[in-house]
Amino acid sequence: MKAAYWKYLFKYGLGFGVLAYVLISNRDELKPVFQRPIAIGPFLLAFVIAATGLLITFLRWHLLVRAVGLPFSVYNAIRLGLVGYYYNTFLPTSVGGDVLKAYFIAREQGRRTVAIATVIVDRVIGLWALVWFVALIGGTFWYFDDPLLANKDLRTIVRTSLIVIAVTMGIWIVTGFLNDSAAEKLAGLFTKLPLVGKSAAEFWRACWMYRKQSRAVLIAVLMSLVGHTGWVMVFHLAVQAFPPPNAADIGTLPEHIIIVPVGMTVQALFPSPGGIGGGEAAFAGLYEILGKPRVNGLVGSMSQRVIFWSLGILGYIVYLRMRETVPRSKADVALDPLSDGKLVGEPIKYM
Repeated sequence: MKAAYWKYLFKYGLGFGVLAYVLISNRDELKPVFQRPIAIGPFLLAFVIAATGLLITFLRWHLLVRAVGLPFSVYNAIRLGLVGYYYNTFLPTSVGGDVLKAYFIAREQGRRTVAIATVIVDRVIGLWALVWFVALIGGTFWYFDDPLLANKDLRTIVRTSLIVIAVTMGIWIVTGFLNDSAAEKLAGLFTKLPLVGKSAAEFWRACWMYRKQSRAVLIAVLMSLVGHTGWVMVFHLAVQAFPPPNAADIGTLPEHIIIVPVGMTVQALFPSPGGIGGGEAAFAGLYEILGKPRVNGLVGSMSQRVIFWSLGILGYIVYLRMRETVPRSKADVALDPLSDGKLVGEPIKYM
């Protein structure tokens, strides 16, 4: 317990320490920013779009759970999604809520490993779709020789995303020629890896399970792309919440399409509560890549974080209300793994 305490303390300290460093490094530029009036319109619109994007992630998880035949309702996907998002936002590492979701869905399922795998695959698909987003939009800009990609750093981001997609799609296609026996033998090979063998084998089994549900994965990726479009718009509007005197100091929507997925990935992987500190440093650095004032990227990230914090707190309140007072239909209860219903769901065929 003591080791866990120090681990959490370190992660909180890391996040807020990095945030303090970024704020102090930009203190002179930040002073005039907060003397400007807040543009309420863009801020409220960003909040609505963020809430919609969050709902899409819950529905995506529901799709992935039902695709492998586990009994699970939209009601519970939203309920557990809300509490998971709350923990992702305020606990060290942005996957703390995923652990909670995995625990709750697994404790009431006979196929516990499969239940936990749905949470892992949901997170992986979300991150994979981020790369797809940059590859598709950035590749289009590149194909039409858009002046935006005259910036060599943005070109590098797009090129990297295209390489990642090419490699992962190659792996996806090759694995389609495997059968269950060959897939299990491959899992056995993964177990022999030092330190990470067991985890690697379980991750492979989760991927193989969904490799056989390719249509569900495709729908989940498409849902993610819609959601990521919303996240780009959230940042684009958040930057405008404290508009600078010179509008050219704010990134354009095409520029944000390229850099926001990168900033979101850094924020998702940074080991602090909700990626605090890491996200702010990333967006400040990405704005420097654009040749624009770092402070505007920092302000956009901080404005966006206020929206995420607000959604996290509001979501937790809604979760408590759903748990205690929201009525459910008989069909919803029957499919609810946290209810007394004993109905076993049938797999949804996506092949």
